[in-house]
Amino acid sequence: METVCIEGVELKLSHPDELQLSWVGQDEVMYQLLAAWLRVSEDDVPLNPRLLGKPGVGKTTLAYAAAKKLNQEVYIFQATMDTRPEDLLVTPVVSDQGKIRYVASPVVTAMLRGGIVILDEGNRMSEKSWASLAPLLDHRRYVESIVAGIKIKAHHNFRLCATMNDDASTYDLPEYIHSRLQPQIWIEFPEREEELKIIRRNLPFADNRILNYVVDFLQLAHASDERYTVRDGINTARYAMKLMQSLAERQIKAIGGDKPVQDPYQALQQSIRLILGDEATTYLPPR
Repeated sequence: METVCIEGVELKLSHPDELQLSWVGQDEVMYQLLAAWLRVSEDDVPLNPRLLGKPGVGKTTLAYAAAKKLNQEVYIFQATMDTRPEDLLVTPVVSDQGKIRYVASPVVTAMLRGGIVILDEGNRMSEKSWASLAPLLDHRRYVESIVAGIKIKAHHNFRLCATMNDDASTYDLPEYIHSRLQPQIWIEFPEREEELKIIRRNLPFADNRILNYVVDFLQLAHASDERYTVRDGINTARYAMKLMQSLAERQIKAIGGDKPVQDPYQALQQSIRLILGDEATTYLPPR
């Protein structure tokens, strides 16, 4: 693990996140996010965009894909209601020899290495935690670790964005943080063809009939303002294929012969019921 020394204090850095994520469609929100991170002059500083939308619309995926377009390291920090200021900045850890060593969070590591940090579900954090980031989110671009007793300045290339669900959050953002997390970029559920491309990219081995049934299901659910997401669609399609495979293997063992043809509609109906509940099957279109 890489270490750096700041004001005589050694910090162990976090590892960047390497994920197999790609953004499909909705180019406009990608352009809006990348524009927020631009520096139009040496005196300019990047903005700290906030990605808003229902759970599962792809906010984290968008942020990660945008960061990779800039060829920068990406660090993801999952915020919770229990997140403390030291979790966001520097955490003291007792080593095997009984000495205290300091570990830089993904936020601070991105600051030092010129990476991009994604504060995932930032509206789960308390005001006390957000307050520790206030000087980072304006022209000052630094944080102060009370635990380690040091001030840490952000690299020229450092970028930040926060993702937030539009459901009921544990804490409301304080106004002084609200004004620092701009612009607000709203992400909606994708159109049918985009949604089909997303699911097909995640499940390239899937039966096309299942994929189309799943997308029709999701589109009907979106139209009724239900919170079923692309992630739900991917999971139900994957489980439907597993149910089909499992049934086929049992039938082969029982009666022998070739692999029987399974009904993908029936498998998907069962998958939706087991994963999302009986009420979700309402949105499964007729054959």
